[in-house]
Amino acid sequence: MSTIPNIDVIKTKMKGAWNAGDYGTFATYMEPGAIEILESWNILPGQTLLDVACGAGQISIPASRAGVKVVGVDIAPNSIEFSRRRAEEEGLDAKFQEGDAESLPFEDNSFDVIATVVGAMFAPDPDKVASELLRVCKPGGRILMVNWTPQGMVGHMFREIGRNVPPPPNVPPPPLWGDEETVKDRFGDRVSSLALTKKNYPLWTYPFGVPEVVQFFFDNYGPTERGYESLDDEGRKSLREGLERVFSEYNTSTDGTTDFAAEYLEVEAIKA
Repeated sequence: MSTIPNIDVIKTKMKGAWNAGDYGTFATYMEPGAIEILESWNILPGQTLLDVACGAGQISIPASRAGVKVVGVDIAPNSIEFSRRRAEEEGLDAKFQEGDAESLPFEDNSFDVIATVVGAMFAPDPDKVASELLRVCKPGGRILMVNWTPQGMVGHMFREIGRNVPPPPNVPPPPLWGDEETVKDRFGDRVSSLALTKKNYPLWTYPFGVPEVVQFFFDNYGPTERGYESLDDEGRKSLREGLERVFSEYNTSTDGTTDFAAEYLEVEAIKA
């Protein structure tokens, strides 16, 4: 049983937040970076890949193009529908289904590779997530994660959002998945090796300025859309100004566009 009070209520609200907005549009500017990360992982054609919290198919679709046997799961029905349409339009055999990272609908030892790109880190019970990723991975298989760090741009963004829209009580902050010691504790001795590398997310660029990026988040990124809508006028002004400060601090562009330097922790675990 979960030790988080009101876990069902929390998960219902989180599902609603991720199902809000337009994640397919939001992911457009992050997909080039996701593809670069995917290519660095060298997943071989014919291997089975489970993409946990697959979003708009940012790695599922290109992996399927490369001959990997892909299944994507996500808690948000609109993301699953979007990814299915993408696969159908390209004639790919990638499969997508609704699923919870804390209770994956697959048998033990089902996949060669388990991957999640800034996805499973948002599930409220991280210990269950770690156990599920390990359970469905074959012995000797790889678990690959991209997790925002607490001290990076996105960790800073979440703190700013939380200052205006308090997060659920007793839920560990998602960026703790970007802390090396925390990841070591969560996997424990159930992995035979664990490589942890801090990097900046590649190719996260918007062809417009920071104020427009903030509005883009409010329009398309479900959690910020829901948070913004829950506030009064003063709260909305505070959140907008706070996000503009954070995004400006981490923007490396000087030509009126936005290019984020966003730190993440890359996790590569081998199941024992």
